[in-house]
Amino acid sequence: MSAPTTVSPVTSRPAKINYLDYTRVVLTLLVILHHVCITYGAPGGWYFRQPTTQLAARFGLTLFVATNQSFFMGLFFLLSAYFVEPAYQRKGAAGFMTDRLKRLGIPLVFYALVLSPIINFLVYRHGQRQTVSFGQFLMEYDGWFDTGVLWFVAALLVFALVYVLLRQRYALQYRVNPPSMRGILLFAVAVGVVSFLVRLLFPVGWVVPGLGFQLSYFPQYIALFAVGILARQNQWLAGLSRRQGRRFGWLALGFVGIGFPLLFVVSMALGLSMDSFSGGWNGQSLLLCLWEQLAGLSICVALLSYGKYHWDRPHAFLDQLARSAYSTYVFHPLIVVGLSVLVAGLPLDPLGKLSLVAPLAIIGSFLVGRLVLMIPKADTIL
Repeated sequence: MSAPTTVSPVTSRPAKINYLDYTRVVLTLLVILHHVCITYGAPGGWYFRQPTTQLAARFGLTLFVATNQSFFMGLFFLLSAYFVEPAYQRKGAAGFMTDRLKRLGIPLVFYALVLSPIINFLVYRHGQRQTVSFGQFLMEYDGWFDTGVLWFVAALLVFALVYVLLRQRYALQYRVNPPSMRGILLFAVAVGVVSFLVRLLFPVGWVVPGLGFQLSYFPQYIALFAVGILARQNQWLAGLSRRQGRRFGWLALGFVGIGFPLLFVVSMALGLSMDSFSGGWNGQSLLLCLWEQLAGLSICVALLSYGKYHWDRPHAFLDQLARSAYSTYVFHPLIVVGLSVLVAGLPLDPLGKLSLVAPLAIIGSFLVGRLVLMIPKADTIL
C-alpha cells in the first residue's frame, strides 16, 4: 500500500453502472423477504410475529435469515461507499454533507416520527386487537424516534460524517492491488475475529437505544464500507472475473449448505446452548462469527461477479425498480406489517401465511416505493 496521494477534482456525475443498481434491487428484495421470514418463525426482532412451531421450517427460515445477515447489509454499505468519493470530489465537503443530510436525514426523521408510530399502531390495534383510536394510541406512545429499519440510513450518516472529517486532514487515496482469493478469505477471518471480540461486550440482539445499531454486526459494515471506497479508487470491480465469481460461489454454497447446518447439528449433539451463538467467550460464538464472514464475503464476490457479467446492460423494468429501491426500502415495513396483521386472523398455518404475504409484500413494497416518487419533490430526496 502506498502513501496517500492527491487527486484531481471530479466535476461530472459518474456513469451509471447497471449491475450495481440491479444488485441493490436484489438486496432490497431480500430485505423484504428477510422481515417476512422473521414474522413467521425466523429469529430476530420485528414489529409483529406469528412464528411457526414446526422445527424443520424454523431451521429453514433461520438458515435463510442467517445467510442474508452474513452479507446483505454489508454489501449495501459497500455499494454505498463505492459512490462516496466521486460525490465528495464533485460537491466538496459542505455540499456532500448537505446532500447526505437531505437524502438520508429527511427519510430518517420521517420514518422515526411518522411511519414508525403508524406501524406500531397497526400492530397494537389490529395485531393485538386493542380497541383504541390512533389519537389515543399516540397519547400513550413512548417509542418516539424509533429508527426501525432506517438504522442503516443513520449509520450511513455517521460513516459519511467520519469520512468528511478524515478528508479534512488526509487525502485518503491509496493504491492497492486487487485482493487475491487468499487475501479475501484472510480478510474475512480477521473481520470474524474482530466480530467475536466485539460480541464479548455487545452480543447479537443488543442495540444502541434510539439508533437501533446492532454493534455485533458493525465490524463487517465498517470493513466493507472501507472496501467500497478502496474498490472505487483502484477499480477492483473492473478486474473481477467470472472465474473468481464461480470459485467464491462454490465456497458460498459449501459454507451455507454444509457449514451452517453442521454448526447446529454438532451443537445439538453435544447438548450446547444455542444462546452461546449470540456472543461470549465460547467456541460457538467464534465459529459463527467466522462462518458469517467467510460465507458473507464469498456471497458478495460471487454476486458482484454474476451481476457484472449478466446484468450490466440497460433493462427498462429493472431501471424502474432500481430507481425506487431506496423508497421501497423505507416503506416496506408498512407493507409487510400491514399485510401480516391483515391475514393474522385467517385459519392458516404460519407457513401458509408466509407463502401468501411474501409475494404480496414484494409487489406491494416496490409499487408503493414507485408511487412515493411521484409525490412532488420526493424524487429529489429518495
